[in-house]
Amino acid sequence: MTTASKTALIVRGGWDGHHPVEATDSFVPFLRDHGYDVRVEDSPAIYEDAAYLRTVDVIVQCVTMSTIETEQVRGLAAAVRAGTGLAGWHGGIVDSYRASSEYLQLTGGQFATHRAKAAPADLPGDGTDCFVDYRIVIDPAKADHPIVAGIADFDLTTEQYWVLSDSYNDVLATTTVAAPDFEPWQSEIVVPAIWTRRWGDGRIFVATPGHDLRTLADTNVRTIIERGILWASR
Repeated sequence: MTTASKTALIVRGGWDGHHPVEATDSFVPFLRDHGYDVRVEDSPAIYEDAAYLRTVDVIVQCVTMSTIETEQVRGLAAAVRAGTGLAGWHGGIVDSYRASSEYLQLTGGQFATHRAKAAPADLPGDGTDCFVDYRIVIDPAKADHPIVAGIADFDLTTEQYWVLSDSYNDVLATTTVAAPDFEPWQSEIVVPAIWTRRWGDGRIFVATPGHDLRTLADTNVRTIIERGILWASR
């Protein structure tokens, strides 16, 4: 095992449906094998500790549908601006703190919805109501980016995130949300699925796939997230 020379902070919590403990635990061996000393926190309160965050090379966040205090989000933004990386997947990064506009600006995207796979009357109600077949399309112009290099377009059957975003993101891959007859929107929507963002001296990485451990075990998803964490790191 590589001797630890860098520091990774995992911040996890929020909605249990995204398995924040199990999901982040699955990345700990990877981080340690790449030379990171790993610290785990179950609250964004750690973001107020400016002195500690100055020692952190990358933050891996998996917190869904939670809240964050003003000083906490400001501490996080300041740390990223000073060079600490921020990385995450799915709701753990783009549906973390809906009430914080400062956080939304930092990450560059916010979950809006995931379409259902059938009309309401036909849904099974077993947790897979929003599991649809969809494709992640790598932007040909970004095919040499270290996060997606060598990865072709690939298909998933899981939640497909429709995110609201802005043009400051460097979008590496997109996905197209269909417009079935039972939904109110009337045309397909192309949305970012994998992107990076620069904030001061810091780097931010986001992947929207990653609803559950099965999705995180997909070879393409896993490779992209692992590379994204390393890319974002100081």
